[in-house]
Amino acid sequence: MVKIKRILVSQPKPKAEKSPYFDLEAKYGVKIDFKPFIHVEPVLAKEFRQQKVSILDHTAVVFTARTAIDHFFRLCEEMRLKIPETMKYFCVSQSVANYLQTYIQYRKRKVFFSATGKIEDLMVSVNKHLDEKFLVAVSDVHDINSGAAESDKEDIISLMEKANATFTKAVMYKTVSTDFTQEADFNYDMFVFFSPSGIVSLYKNFPDFQQGEICIGCLGSTTAKVAKEAGLTVNVEAPTPEAPSMPAALDLFLKEMNKKK
Repeated sequence: MVKIKRILVSQPKPKAEKSPYFDLEAKYGVKIDFKPFIHVEPVLAKEFRQQKVSILDHTAVVFTARTAIDHFFRLCEEMRLKIPETMKYFCVSQSVANYLQTYIQYRKRKVFFSATGKIEDLMVSVNKHLDEKFLVAVSDVHDINSGAAESDKEDIISLMEKANATFTKAVMYKTVSTDFTQEADFNYDMFVFFSPSGIVSLYKNFPDFQQGEICIGCLGSTTAKVAKEAGLTVNVEAPTPEAPSMPAALDLFLKEMNKKK
């Protein structure tokens, strides 16, 4: 197997000065570049109206990502909608729920979230409020990796259907592949992906991509599953009991690679 010298992490570069990724660079002498394979574009009010979804006909909103919150309130502002104080919010994690404070006065009585960060656990709260009319804010590619802790189970739409909840799916933003085809220096020993959409973007940019000795890292079983279905060999998977995060998994992998020198 080729020595790992250059790694592409398909996420934005950490803004903080300290990051476990920077520690890996210093520890193993590798170069890590941060280049998202996908980016988000807004669904404009004109496009949204074509879905014939009336936001104010709903009594609760489901958010699986901070991005969904941003675009929900952006659209409400564009369409000059005043959200009633009685609106309830169901969020996939506490961090997503806390982000609501950017836009509303946070009241625990109307904000619900999954304690584990898993969509399946959010459904516990949803099932207790099946008299609500839910609006589910999603992207045009609403895979379960949209900000929630990933699992190999069903996505929010399937789970809402199974619960027999009264809900409307509302596409509020678009997940778009980043164009890397013009980049001359796109030569890496390892790619690290965080969503199935990243795998799709890889093949959209490079339809004839051959893995060869390039190593692949995947966060979440769904991302790994899509990678394997595309014919890729996945060398690093996270989370695991030994490595709860991608940096931790990379640390173990690079340590093992160094032993083979």
